[in-house]
Amino acid sequence: MTRIIALFGEAEKGAFSTPHRFQKLPQLVDALGNPPGDSEGLFFAIQAILYNRNVIFFRVEEEGYSPADYYNGLRYLENKERVSEINALCLPGVGDPNILKASEGICYIHKSLLITNQRDLYDFLTSQ
Repeated sequence: MTRIIALFGEAEKGAFSTPHRFQKLPQLVDALGNPPGDSEGLFFAIQAILYNRNVIFFRVEEEGYSPADYYNGLRYLENKERVSEINALCLPGVGDPNILKASEGICYIHKSLLITNQRDLYDFLTSQ
């Protein structure tokens, strides 16, 4: 059974608002290049591939601060004809309650987990 993780993050190259699908590390490096500064999205993508997960990567202009990029990707994931199943949704750098609220619906539709980091979870919990 193939496990699929949908990730959002910054990258050096690759189209915005486009789902990039990867199964192998060379594909990921060729299509997206290197991660900028404090970006965590590509780090999570590499970890997922190393654990034999397939990745759907959505490039965002700035992690946590590009709502339109996140909403476009989340709308894509809503459609079960395009993406029949994702096992986890990974949103590193996102503490925005509106984006996290929108991600709840995707997790519900796919019965998937939400992966974030400790800092972003804290930001979300204290923003309530």
